[in-house]
Amino acid sequence: MQTKWHQSIRWQMIGAFLLSAVASVAGVGALYGLAQFFRQYRLAHSMLDMLQDNVGEVQMVVIVGLALFVLAFFLLTQRMVRTITALNRAVGQVARGNFDAAMPPDSPDELGQLVHSLKSMTAQLKTSIAQERQAQQSRHELITSVSHDLRTPLTAMLGYLELVEHDRYRDEVELRYYVGIAYDKSQQLKRMIDQLFEFTRTSHGSLRLRPVHVNLGELLEQLAEEFMPALQSAGMHYKLVIPPDAIRALVDPDLMVRVLQNLVSNAIRYGAEGKQVDLELARDGGRISISVANYGEPIPEWELPHLFETFYRVEKSRSARTGGSGLGLAIARNIVELHGGTITAYNESGRTVFEIRLPGPS
Repeated sequence: MQTKWHQSIRWQMIGAFLLSAVASVAGVGALYGLAQFFRQYRLAHSMLDMLQDNVGEVQMVVIVGLALFVLAFFLLTQRMVRTITALNRAVGQVARGNFDAAMPPDSPDELGQLVHSLKSMTAQLKTSIAQERQAQQSRHELITSVSHDLRTPLTAMLGYLELVEHDRYRDEVELRYYVGIAYDKSQQLKRMIDQLFEFTRTSHGSLRLRPVHVNLGELLEQLAEEFMPALQSAGMHYKLVIPPDAIRALVDPDLMVRVLQNLVSNAIRYGAEGKQVDLELARDGGRISISVANYGEPIPEWELPHLFETFYRVEKSRSARTGGSGLGLAIARNIVELHGGTITAYNESGRTVFEIRLPGPS
């Protein structure tokens, strides 16, 4: 491409040179004819003779020819010069951070391709800088949220341990009560740290999948049975809908169980008043659909697209009561995307559905 560009510019310059030479010869001829015409007038004849005596006829022809050549060459290369000047000005403005700098118009030649490449480069730079700023903002929000979420249980834990340290309790029963609360808060803190570590692994490519072909129907059956004690404790039951034919997918079973456990736990935590959790498996065209639904209070429609964002909580007071960290669904999204799938949430027929869509078996 670079050689072609240079060849094109070279031929343009050669063409301009030849046209300028032809124009200068034609111009000299035309001027010579005009001079002969005006010789019939005494004043013009005298001036021409004076120039011829002082400068010389050959020298006059050379000077006029050169002047005409330079003028023609300048006119023929003016568009190229304007384009290069505009490009130089635009590059300087882009270098100073002005990504909305005016660019010269496109043209079918290689200079036009250069203009198009500069526009593409500028757009990519603008997008990259915007993404970097967004990433910095996200990191700032992440640090702020982590600090707040970790400080809350830590402050409570330290407060009760301080009471114990200074013997500020009435009897052993109250002592055990304080220690029990501190222990619960320490467990909550550990869960948050574990989830933060897991989120970091799934977000930055350090997590490696170990995919195998898994019967997803059997996986859902085992998961439902594992959650029977938690469901019964919440006064709930499950409904399992799987097709008669086995549906297999190439997934990391441990990570996929982690995603489903998170979804079922959320369904129990936030949908206990609905008394039922639906687990459904189906084929949808060339993809596989796994759904976990609860019949609790519907999530507002405008909040559904944000559920899988880091530290996002639908109801702040509810998350504090239930111990939610705002990372579980973000981790689930990262794991599903590592499998080449998608996860979405929507309200349907009085229930809230979390649907995982995975590539079908190859």
